[in-house]
Amino acid sequence: MRYAIVIERAEHNYSAYVPDLPGCIATGRTLEETEREIREAIAFHLEGLREDGLPVPTPTSQVDYIEIAA
Repeated sequence: MRYAIVIERAEHNYSAYVPDLPGCIATGRTLEETEREIREAIAFHLEGLREDGLPVPTPTSQVDYIEIAA
């Protein structure tokens, strides 16, 4: 499966979340660390859902960029 993630810059680190997996979040000092942590968070989140007998949400979020005049 392929889940969209959102990474945001904070004052001293980065944070990430998965729109299709409420509560699935991660933080890191660098982009690379944050990406690694959110991958682990997704795997852990999905494992927990399966262990609890809950359905695994199908990815539905889409990501795109639009340009606007500055």
